Amino acid sequence: MGLGSNIGDRFTNITDATQMLRKLADTLYSSKMYETSPYGFSKQPAFLNSVCKLSTQLTPWLFLHRVKEIEKNLQRHRVFANSPRTIDIDILMWGDIALESQLLTIPHPRFHERMFVLDPLFEISPTLVHPLLKLTVDEMRQGVQKKEPLEILPSCVCLF
Repeated sequence: MGLGSNIGDRFTNITDATQMLRKLADTLYSSKMYETSPYGFSKQPAFLNSVCKLSTQLTPWLFLHRVKEIEKNLQRHRVFANSPRTIDIDILMWGDIALESQLLTIPHPRFHERMFVLDPLFEISPTLVHPLLKLTVDEMRQGVQKKEPLEILPSCVCLF
């Protein structure tokens, strides 16, 4: 899961979202938080980004529904693509599953191009393999132009 916030108390937004995700999961590991420049629409505040790895008994579709509820509870408003947001939660991967529909694409179609996802993902799961590209997180990082995120908060936790 990828999490990002650039409106309000970014740290609290991501922490609250992580705690809500924990209620859907058997285990959850979370990376540190990284401050990054906005992606896409650049005239907006900097983001805090993190990733978490979890296991759940839910299907990807039901999990997506619950993620959208979490975003709504945290006042996420979809004004336009890449607009500022209190919270953004993306399903990056779901084991080895690959699927594509209008509502859900797994793996996330662009996460392998984004250092703000790859750096925190490398922190918690460097040998994770992209199910379509067959590359590890470290290998994907080597293929992305370095735009180094700034690590700011050591929030790596394991919540059971």
